[in-house]
Amino acid sequence: QLQLVESGGGAVQPGGSLRLSCAASGFIVDYYSIGWFRQAPGKEREGVSCISWSNRSTNYLDSVKGRFTISRDNAKKTVYLQMNSLTPEDRAVYYCAAGGPLNSCSGRAVDVNSWGQGTQVTAAS
Repeated sequence: QLQLVESGGGAVQPGGSLRLSCAASGFIVDYYSIGWFRQAPGKEREGVSCISWSNRSTNYLDSVKGRFTISRDNAKKTVYLQMNSLTPEDRAVYYCAAGGPLNSCSGRAVDVNSWGQGTQVTAAS
């Protein structure tokens, strides 16, 4: 059974950094594009970043470009999201997500087959 478990969330001051990890189990992660989504209170879940299974191409939400970096280590079955220069607007629950095998990144929640449980990220004074 495909399982995703996030870790690394927390509270930092504005301008701080966090690194989220998504540990995968129950499937061959090499063949899956993995994405990060977030959901702030009262808002819809939105795609933040994704890394493809094939050529490791990446994409980012415009508001996080230049601040967030996604990467993957297939040997460790883990995908990371390095978040720098965090702002109060980044406050949300962050979810790791996977679609179907051999699918490319879509950034759409409707294309996700498996979700992690989520981890809270807050940047506040």
